[in-house]
Amino acid sequence: MRILVIDDDPAIRELLRCFIEKAGYQVFEAENGKEAEEIQRRTPADMVICDLIMPVREGIETISAFRKNFPGTGIIAISGGGTISPDSYLQVARQLGAWKIYSKPLDFPGLLKSLEEWKMEKGIT
Repeated sequence: MRILVIDDDPAIRELLRCFIEKAGYQVFEAENGKEAEEIQRRTPADMVICDLIMPVREGIETISAFRKNFPGTGIIAISGGGTISPDSYLQVARQLGAWKIYSKPLDFPGLLKSLEEWKMEKGIT
């Protein structure tokens, strides 16, 4: 299963990439939603893990674009918040089509469980 991690923080991307690759998944990275959409067009991912607060194209806009342009792609939204609590952003993400939502710091075992659930639900090998 291919996972696209979208986060403007390179340390978070690296941490997620290493953790998810150890679980046996192929991981691609993007630093914003615009770059993520370009990557998705070239090398489609089965699931995206998308931060919500980013420059260039933030997560809410990115989730909307993915729902429209790549409707079969799963979306997990992550956020540490901004000027308001992460829960407010994450609830908007869920309303726009995020399959799962997680606050930072991330629950890595829960995140892996979600990836496995998506994989089994979609019959992805």
